[in-house]
Amino acid sequence: MIRITLKKRKQGNCPEATQDLKLNTKNRNASIKAEHIQYGPLNLSDEDYWVRAAEHWNTTPEVAKESNCSNCTAFDVSPRMLDCLPGPVSEPIEDEEGKLGYCWMHHFKCHSARTCYTWAAGGPISKDDVSHQWQEKSEQSVSESRAEKKSRGLTMKKENLSRCDMRKIIRE
Repeated sequence: MIRITLKKRKQGNCPEATQDLKLNTKNRNASIKAEHIQYGPLNLSDEDYWVRAAEHWNTTPEVAKESNCSNCTAFDVSPRMLDCLPGPVSEPIEDEEGKLGYCWMHHFKCHSARTCYTWAAGGPISKDDVSHQWQEKSEQSVSESRAEKKSRGLTMKKENLSRCDMRKIIRE
């Protein structure tokens, strides 16, 4: 199972993965390896990647190349996000292929010329208020997921306990 890790932050702060290289790399690598995500390609001239993406979307490689992070609804290049990107990246970094931004779907810094299987039309995010909305939703999702796991864990524990053990837990 591939896991993407999020750390809880105060609202409005930069996403943890923009400040923590190890976390960013972990999330990006998980997105590369996950069958349902397939972030890439590493080398933009990798035609095999674009053929696979085209097959996934039932289209041509040329059309697949047009569906990239630069126009994905989760790609954040808002002014506040560009300020979150460290070093000279926050100028913003731009090369002949595109620029760096942040992916709210998979929680890592990503390049506008790449794509993934979860690409969704409607982007990029270019306004701070929209960026904050994505961050808020992301944090709510993490909180709900943690609460659900905790609840499931307690339910599983209850099923394995005797009535006597249950009474002790209830009294505590």
